[in-house]
Amino acid sequence: MDEKNQGKLQLIATKTVKSYDELYIIVDFLNKTLKEHRVMFGLTKDVENGTMTISVYEV
Repeated sequence: MDEKNQGKLQLIATKTVKSYDELYIIVDFLNKTLKEHRVMFGLTKDVENGTMTISVYEV
């Protein structure tokens, strides 16, 4: 990774699923478990459509 990209997140993948209230627990678990592997997970909720999108980033 070159210097200008250091500290930036690179989106690897996203997946949208039906909204699930406890999905944030899984995302938190993954972030804590895999932080040493330069991977981070994000979660967004679309209340209007009743969906959640999980995003996978390389740090």
